[in-house]
Amino acid sequence: MKTFKSFIAEEKPKDYPGEGGKTFSPTGKTGTHRETGEKTYEYAEYDKEGKATGARHYKNIQGKHMGEEVELDEVAAWQRKEGKSESGGLNRKGIESYRRENPGSKLSMAVTTKPSKLKPGSKAANRRKSFCARMGGMKKRLTSAKTANDPDSRINKALRKWNC
Repeated sequence: MKTFKSFIAEEKPKDYPGEGGKTFSPTGKTGTHRETGEKTYEYAEYDKEGKATGARHYKNIQGKHMGEEVELDEVAAWQRKEGKSESGGLNRKGIESYRRENPGSKLSMAVTTKPSKLKPGSKAANRRKSFCARMGGMKKRLTSAKTANDPDSRINKALRKWNC
């Protein structure tokens, strides 16, 4: 695991200007060049007005164009749509993906049983109570008013799923 100092010291891809008023911004995706094995970064192309053109370019950290011979690294399912549940939280595929990426993790499925059906003081009831207290505090302190009032926000979906 990286330390905070090493993360800050690490070079990051930056926006750079292109010909004809175009700009290129990093998308956050990384890859590996097939022939050289060098780490590459994906950039999105934007026109003069700032609209995305849909084109993708691959450059190394020094800004050298790497061509199209790039294999993008796979992003874990728990960070993508297929690992997330429509009703909030992670689905089974997302949880399995998270456990693979974080060995020793004890992440488990949500307690969706109604509170009236749970035995007071049981393991599930305590997990639910703890989750509701923690996420309720996050909603109160760490979200904007717009997100807090949006019924389709991820945090509100998760709180509903857990019957908070």
